[in-house]
Amino acid sequence: MARRTTGGVPVAVFRRLPGIPPVAVTRLSDRPVTPQPLPGPQTHAHDFLVLLYAHRAGGSFLIDDRAWTVVDGDLFVIAPGQVLSFPQPADRIIEDGWVVFFPADVIRGGAYSWRAHPLLFPFACGADRTQRLRVPREQRPGWVERISALDGELQTRGTGWSEASLAHLMLVLVAAARLAGDVADELRAADEPLLAAVFDVIEHRFAEPISLADVADELALTPGHLTTSVRRRTGRTVQQWLTERRMQEARRLLTETDLTVAAIAHRVGFPDASYFIRRFRTEHQITPALWRRR
Repeated sequence: MARRTTGGVPVAVFRRLPGIPPVAVTRLSDRPVTPQPLPGPQTHAHDFLVLLYAHRAGGSFLIDDRAWTVVDGDLFVIAPGQVLSFPQPADRIIEDGWVVFFPADVIRGGAYSWRAHPLLFPFACGADRTQRLRVPREQRPGWVERISALDGELQTRGTGWSEASLAHLMLVLVAAARLAGDVADELRAADEPLLAAVFDVIEHRFAEPISLADVADELALTPGHLTTSVRRRTGRTVQQWLTERRMQEARRLLTETDLTVAAIAHRVGFPDASYFIRRFRTEHQITPALWRRR
């Protein structure tokens, strides 16, 4: 994980590496609540999706300044941009539990359709509300088994571990989606039309050299209002979402095609190949060519 700050709050950023599946797992209380400790108090946000499963717990923590009491079998579905605050060390709140971290585009197309995707639908509440699901007692050993299997693949890295890790993540998401089925109507009521419109514009125009002003114009909003609204709901700015969509497509093209780096730059909205390479290196710490070789 990398980190940045928004409004003084540390923000964990999912750092991608070539050949590594974009998913991470940490076990409480054996490991910190985030894969890398964040500076200052245990208050942070994140720009990815989080599943927090409390197998044995007793205590409370804050999400967006709202206190939540945690008990055995609680499953918290936490969206990007939400601020988590632990008034005491997490291992005093959750004696035994798991945290699963992953960006929405771990499922193809998920980054821009997660409000409607059947496996990502539990996260559709946005930053305004948090969803707490209850895992029935008889299902709790299965949850431990699923997440332990995912963690095991990520730790041991045996043959086919990348594909196996994503397969185990899909099983975890299927289980969460089934738990969320009873509250589907409530989540539909929490739909985010502004976010849907923003992501639609990005999806249809990311290959063009568009700017924040272009997105705002298409939605008849001021750039400042659009930036504030999107950042509050997702933890990212419009520009960051646009860059991420371009980088997602760039990674796909580097992996699945033989197109030159210059051709890929043009296909993902960067007329200047040198600028594309600089941005790619900033996001991934390596050049596009090295990403392809690895």
